[in-house]
Parts: sequence; C-alpha cells; structure tokens
Amino acid sequence: MLFNSQVFIIGFLPVVLSLYYALAAHKAARQALVVVASLCFYGWWDVRFVPLLAGLTLANWLIAQWFGRVRVGWIPMLGVALNLSVLGLFKYADFLRGTVYGAFGGNWQPWQLILPLGMSFFVFQKISYLIDLKRGDRHIYGFLDFCMFVTFFPQLIAGPLVRHNEIIPQFTASPRRPEMWENLSRGFVLFIIGVAKKVALADTLAQLADPLFAKALAGPLSAAEAWTACGAYTLQIFFDFSGYSDMAIGLALMFGLRLPMNFNAPYRAVSIRDFWRRWHMTLSRFLRDYLYIPLGGNRCSPWRQVVNVVATMLLGGLWHGANWTFVAWGGLHGVALAVNHVWADRGLRLPRLVGWAVTLLFVMACWMLFRSPDFTHAGQGLLALLGANGIGSLPLKQEQVVVLAGGAAVALLGPTSQEAALRRLRPHPWLAVPAGAGLAYLLLLVGGRLPNVFIYFQF
Repeated sequence: MLFNSQVFIIGFLPVVLSLYYALAAHKAARQALVVVASLCFYGWWDVRFVPLLAGLTLANWLIAQWFGRVRVGWIPMLGVALNLSVLGLFKYADFLRGTVYGAFGGNWQPWQLILPLGMSFFVFQKISYLIDLKRGDRHIYGFLDFCMFVTFFPQLIAGPLVRHNEIIPQFTASPRRPEMWENLSRGFVLFIIGVAKKVALADTLAQLADPLFAKALAGPLSAAEAWTACGAYTLQIFFDFSGYSDMAIGLALMFGLRLPMNFNAPYRAVSIRDFWRRWHMTLSRFLRDYLYIPLGGNRCSPWRQVVNVVATMLLGGLWHGANWTFVAWGGLHGVALAVNHVWADRGLRLPRLVGWAVTLLFVMACWMLFRSPDFTHAGQGLLALLGANGIGSLPLKQEQVVVLAGGAAVALLGPTSQEAALRRLRPHPWLAVPAGAGLAYLLLLVGGRLPNVFIYFQF
C-alpha cells in the first residue's frame, strides 16, 4: 500500500486512526491495533512476505529476551548475524554469485529472489538495537512494544531509521493528551506536503527524467539532454525520498509519536560533509555510529581515517543496491568526504558560493552513476554532461520548465517542509480549507496516473 494512493488516504488511514484514538486509554489494545494494521499495510504489497517480517521480528525479540536473562555478549551478535544472513540471501545472493561466476567466466542462472519491501530498513533497525544491547544498553522491551517499534507502518518500508530509545518510550503516553489536536493538524499538513512533493513534483519530474535515461540506453545523449536528465533526476530523487519522509513523520505525529528528521535541505550544502549531515540523516548517523566509529573513526592516524570513511561509504553504497555502480557511488562519496576532511583540517576554506556549486555539481555527477544500470552507460552519461556528443537541444514543454524551476526553487530556497509544518505554521481553522482543497487536488492527480512507487522501495 502506498502513502500516495487513494485507498490509503481515503480508506486505510481514517479507519486505523479513528480506532487508535478510540482505544487511546488502553495501551495494549491500541498497540495491538497498530501492529495488526501495520502487517495488513505490509501485506497489501505481497502477503507472502508477512510471515518473514513477523518471524524475523519474533526471532529478534526472543534473542533480546535471552540476552536479558543471561547477559552473554555473543547473543546479540547472533541476532546481528541472523539479520545480515537474511538480508544477504534476499538482496545480495545473486549479486555475489554473479560477481564470482563473472570473475571466472562461468555460466550461471540467477535465483531471481524477490527482495521483500523495506527489508534493508527494518533489518538495520533491529541490528542497531542488538548492537546497543551488546554495548551495554539494558532496555529489554515487552513483546508489543518491540513489535510496534519494528512494524509501525509509517516508518516500516523506507524509514526514517528510528532507534528504539527514540520511539518506544513514547508508547506509554496517551495520544489523547493536551497537544492532541496540534499533533493531528501539524502532522496532517506535513503529510500533505509530503504527498505534494511525491505526486506533484517527483512523479512529474520522473516523466521528464525516465524517457531521457531510457534513450541513453539506446544511444548517446547530447549535453542538453544529459543535463536535463541529470537535473530532473537530482530533483526527483530528493522530492521522492524526502516526500516519503515527510509523509512518514507527519503520519507518526498524527498518532502522537515523533520520528527523527531525515532531510534538511541537502542541496543547499556547502561541502560534501555538510551534504551528508542533511541527506538521509538517519542512515548517515547509522553508518557513523555502527560502522565508522567502530572502525576507529577519527581516533587514529589521518591515513586510517581516510580508510575508515571510504570503507564506511563503500558499505553504504552497497546497502543501496546489489550493483557495483552503487558501490562505486558510495566510494566516490567516501573519497570526497576524506578529501573534505583533510582540506578542513588544514584550515582551508572555499567561499560559500563556490563550495555550494562544487558540492552540488559533484552530487549531480554521482547521481548520474547512481541512476545508470552499469558503468558503460554511466561513463557515457558523464561524457555527455561534458559535451562529448555535442551541445544539442531539448525543447521543453512549458509545464516541464515550470516543474524544473519550481522544484529547484523549493529545494534551494525558503523553509524546509518540516520547519514550515512543525514550527512556522500555527494551527488555525482557516488553514483547514486550503489544506483540504490541496489534498483533494492531489487525490484527483493520483487517480489520473498510474501508481508510482517510491524510488527507495527498491533498496
């Protein structure tokens, strides 16, 4: 089930939200409702994978309970190994087999396993909890608390990557507290902003980017086509994923729960370090806390720091997909982060405007690699950006120019969506009319298009 679908907005959400508040006085009942609703939400995509989600959740809870009784350090690591094994089987088995067979020139047939939706996210979520237990955290949660932590549908499929100590303590508070109406109104507005980002911007930009990338598979692009494709995809992936995060955070707030911020105007970053403090922030901190710091972080020689950050970003790239292009994308960001770190340590600074331009151009070039199916097409795309196939031209329709310019303005100017919905806007009756009209328009827009899944669902 998609957040940006009529069945979710008109059917699923009002029913679940109404029942949740009807059961507000009974913690166990409202949590059971959320867990069951979340499994139904997940099963709407493919019911065959509900037992996997439920079974993995139960296994992790039992491992945590076992550790809570005996406090033996290897028990949480057993759970980490279980989670990584399941993720590796579904996501990386064919990739690794193909790499090995390709290196030795053997013939092979892929297993073509279907990656369960959101597996990369909910596996990382469980891993972070188990590692925290290993490090000395003493929180051993009850069954319903743990199940709701893992399956809570707003963040189940594509994050934000929420930590146990950020959300589980919130479960005890009744949603019918004094700020209930403010939570509902602010959450609803943020949800609408997220839908608008996805439907009005990301999906419209996809109609421009996708045909150009498809054309690139058949032949070289001109510079005009390559820059248009790259620019459209740069905006598309941002609005697609940040729109999902806005919807998730807004939905959670409507249930009286606060999720961590996940995007903070990343295309305004003035360095690559600044970019990763703003882009997919919950993944960035996961990589920092559970990979970079355990590798040694900054507590070692400069060369070892370089190795640590590059290794972390290589693994971060691999997390995004079972393809060497993703690994290379992560590696490039790792090298850039290392260079940025050395540059800053030597007290060197670029003017802010120059730093912003260099950062954005680097990020856009890397998105070309990220979007391409292989290195050959990525290389052709990068050469096209440099004008290797001529300048060319690409007549754009008026609405395409408007959405490109509008998308760039939203990404680069003004308040972020969460700042607008959660801080600047004041709940007021007069806002209900434009908010409702906006949602009605978006529902009509959704109904006139084929459902367009979120880009990060494939990861």
